[in-house]
Amino acid sequence: MYFYKKSYVSKEATIFVNGVLSETIKPKQIIQLVVEEVGYWRKFNALHEWFVDNCGGGDDNCEPIDVDIEQMQELLDTLKQVQTILNNSEKITKVLKGWGDDEYTIEVYNCEDQVRKLFSPTEGFFFGSTEINTYYKEQVDYTVELIENLLKEAEETEESQRLYGNDAGFYYLASW
Repeated sequence: MYFYKKSYVSKEATIFVNGVLSETIKPKQIIQLVVEEVGYWRKFNALHEWFVDNCGGGDDNCEPIDVDIEQMQELLDTLKQVQTILNNSEKITKVLKGWGDDEYTIEVYNCEDQVRKLFSPTEGFFFGSTEINTYYKEQVDYTVELIENLLKEAEETEESQRLYGNDAGFYYLASW
């Protein structure tokens, strides 16, 4: 699961076409799209589902999903609510059955119903656990910090979008 930032940069350059200095390409007018990988997750299925449902129109086809600033703010607001609930909750031990009906225990947060209403894990092949556990909390914390930092940089991106259209901004991509 990847999150990318697209930005346009301009620079002066000397352009050669087929080994000959170009007379038609004006170096001061060159604009280059730069794509940075700014976020990475493994099996944070609640986040994947959120991007698909809230930014991708429910269409989960392993193609890039554009994410605008308002959607990022909505995601951040939701995750901060989840973070507050998790930070104010205790862990409990849960007994689960594994392969061959072997039992094992895990620690989960005792606020499962509240969290699932806001940011629910989803089941699926290769999607990982659907428990509200320490891994889930770590992913929430990481994503809050990531989105906060990206929103601080967002004014540049918004300016780039105004100048160059929707090719600048952010997008999410997952490959299962």
